[in-house]
Amino acid sequence: MDNQYKLTKFVRAAGCAAKMGPEDLKQTISALIPDNKNVLVGFENSEDAAVFKINEEEALVQTLDFITPVVDDPYIYGKIAAANSLSDVFAMGGRVLTAMNIVGFDAANFPKVVLDEMLRGGNDKIKECGGVLMGGHTIESPEMYYGLSVTGMIHPSRILKNNAGKIGHVLVLTKPIGLGILTTAIKRDLLEISTINHTVEIMESLNYFSSQLLEKYEVSACTDITGFGLLGHALESTASTHSYSIDSSLVPIIKESIKLCKDNVVPGGSRKNFKYLQDKIEYKNTIDDTIKTILCDAQTSGGLLIAMKEEDAKEYIKKIQDYSFGYATIIGQVIKKEEKELIIY
Repeated sequence: MDNQYKLTKFVRAAGCAAKMGPEDLKQTISALIPDNKNVLVGFENSEDAAVFKINEEEALVQTLDFITPVVDDPYIYGKIAAANSLSDVFAMGGRVLTAMNIVGFDAANFPKVVLDEMLRGGNDKIKECGGVLMGGHTIESPEMYYGLSVTGMIHPSRILKNNAGKIGHVLVLTKPIGLGILTTAIKRDLLEISTINHTVEIMESLNYFSSQLLEKYEVSACTDITGFGLLGHALESTASTHSYSIDSSLVPIIKESIKLCKDNVVPGGSRKNFKYLQDKIEYKNTIDDTIKTILCDAQTSGGLLIAMKEEDAKEYIKKIQDYSFGYATIIGQVIKKEEKELIIY
């Protein structure tokens, strides 16, 4: 890993921890709901991507995402930023067609070779899932950011929405949490190289295969876990008909993030998530404040949270072990609507 450029030292927050808080964002976009008969999925329900119907067999999946640096190596940063952007298409059950770069480049502090490496990393991830880079737009910016505008394709009847969970289906999480805390620790030079490498390995891993494999199973809902944390995205997956029940003891957590959280190494975005979510959660057991915080931790390029039939889930988990680094597991269940949207044990 090339750490000579210190990308993380020139931004206030790392990755999706820089994301605007869920409460403020919801207020801002509430008056912008699209009105068109071909819009199959807009943003009124906080879905991962928009879906626009072309004909009876085809629909476009559209999304964009960009993040500030989470690591100091520009090539690896490019791979993670691209994986994070592409994931929204995978969360909807789609396949990637094309992508375009979105870049804010800090030319005052870094040479052009940094930009070259960032875009090379991003392009490698686009090609990995069969997509094609079609261009992009770059401006000079006082803080670095990079991501993609992505266009994918899906059959109109096979869209995986986040809030269509079927009561009785179990919840599968495909990657561990704690990534926001760990990237904050990277920014502060608090991690051993082995932990950095493991964190990077998880973040740069595409959700592509995990998504494609879902076509073989009974799946009622899917989302990816990014800036709003596990519980924030779980909240967006509830509806008037159902709540989500999650067993905190089953949630895979990268162990190094626990001590860091106890030492108050927590990004601001995670704190915003925690504050926003507390009146929407019923805690059934006494849960340590450290675990409560990690459950709200702002992830960058996190895993998929899937509602699916239990028998299918067990087989699915076995098949994605190599892609989930052994972390994929059942963490809860879709249940009948209760007073609170989230029930945490």
